Parts: sequence; C-alpha cells; structure tokens
Amino acid sequence: MTSLGWVGTGRMGHALVSRLLSAGYEVAVYNRTQEKALDLVDLGATLVGTVAELADRDIVFTMVAGSSDVEQVVEALLSRPGVQPGLIIDSTTISPAAGEQIRERAAARGTAMLAAPVSGNPKVAASGPSEAWEQARPLLELLCRKVTYVGEGECARLVKVCHNLMLGVVAQCMAEISVLAEQGGVSRADLWEFMNDSVMGSVFTRYKTPAYVNLDFKPTFTPALLLKDFHLGFEAARESHVSMPVVAAAEQAVQQLEGIKGNEVDFAALIELVAAGAGLELESEDAELDDGLSPLASVSG
Repeated sequence: MTSLGWVGTGRMGHALVSRLLSAGYEVAVYNRTQEKALDLVDLGATLVGTVAELADRDIVFTMVAGSSDVEQVVEALLSRPGVQPGLIIDSTTISPAAGEQIRERAAARGTAMLAAPVSGNPKVAASGPSEAWEQARPLLELLCRKVTYVGEGECARLVKVCHNLMLGVVAQCMAEISVLAEQGGVSRADLWEFMNDSVMGSVFTRYKTPAYVNLDFKPTFTPALLLKDFHLGFEAARESHVSMPVVAAAEQAVQQLEGIKGNEVDFAALIELVAAGAGLELESEDAELDDGLSPLASVSG
C-alpha cells in the first residue's frame, strides 16, 4: 500500500489523518508541537521528529499556516540527497503566485505537487498535473465528501481564496440581518429556522446558526486567519483588475473584530460588533439547533 506522510496535524489535519489510518493506510506524521499528535500514534500513526524524515514516503500531505511554512516544509522534504517523495499534496491556503514558485522548485527535483486546499465541509478543490491528480484522487475522495479537479497549475488556490472571501461576506451579512431581525422583535433562532429552509439558506448558514443564536464563539476560524485570506484575495484582484467593494466592506468589519476581540474568538463574533453599534445587548437563546454537519462535525470549520 502507498506509504503516506502528513505535515501539520491541527484540528482539520488531525481528523483527516484519522480517516487515513482507519482506512488502513500507513501514515507517518510530523507536527511542530509533537504532543498534539500523540493520540494519532495510538491510532497507528508513526510520529517523526523532523519533516525531512518523511522524504522517503510515496505521498506527503502538507497542511500548515501560510506560504512561508509551505516553502520551509517543501525545502525540508527535498533536502535529502537522492530521496524525495513522488508527490506532495499541499492543502494550505496560499496565493497562486507563491504556490507556483514552490511547485517549480519541487518539479526541478522530480517531485510533483498537487494543490488541494480543503474547505470546512470538508470539500476539496484540486489542481496540478493531471497525472498527479489521478494518483491523488482515491486518497482525496476518501478524505472528503466532494473533490473537484479545477485544472492545471494553481487554480485550486484561487478557488479556495474565493471560497473564503464569500465566507467572510456571508458571515458579516448573517450578523447584520440577525441584529436587524432581533431589533424588530424576532428571535435569532426563528429567523434562521426560516432562512435555512429558504432558497437563501446554505450548508454554511445552517452550520454557523448555533454560533449566532447561542453566542458560542469558540474559535473554529479566527479573525486573523480570515484576514489572511482577504489579503490573498485582494492581491489576486489587483493582478486581475477586479473590483470587490462588498468584499472590502466585509474585510473592514473583520479587521475591526480582530482589533476589539483579538484572535481567541470565532469570526461569528462579528454579530457582537453589529449589536453594539445598534445598542442591542445580546443574550444566548440556548436553543437546540442542528448544524447540518453532524456526520462530519469533527472536521468542520
């Protein structure tokens, strides 16, 4: 069976590695904070002390914080003379330009790269050489409920950035209409029961409804991470001469959230800023709500 390596076992990475182990794959893992990966060892993973130790794996997944982290990880994977993975599947959200530079360096050493950023549902948009896509496809379809191949190069990076720009815009819209409805005497629970069953509802609005209704702001995605994706989006928009005034307004709201609340909250805390501006004191409605993602709750974000 194909030997796998995995770099970055955070909340999402941890859940996906667990799926691979459950399917019988041999997985060696590296995480900067090793203690956070110890329970994966109990599930059958091999824990390594350096990224370079994964260079002899057939395929290595990387799921880290940003472009500099991806660059360092790939350099480490290619640092052993005569030993390198056949394929690196990177699931980090970085700019297409940064991804292309890293891809070229890997290709020069004979290692293919597939961009496969994961959305929170989880779903994957993959791009890269068609041969790499076919090699990775069975693994990606095991990990996620839906995998979409969007073409050669770094197209998947742009798709993921667009996904998260829409996430920020919808999150701010949810905050604003929740406060508007409550000011008019409608409970947030009733509003979202209606909205989620209408044509305007979505997997995302249903998933985030408990946070907006019950004011549960335990972080699944912090303002800083969302701002990083806004910045990547505006970088791409400048290069493509695309105007995004609605996205810009949402970015300012998230910037304000980070300044006031810091990064120990979920981005759904945007509702507190809107409520404060309206003179509304929010209280949890303590409602029992279905987030719509119960089968995948452990890997949603």
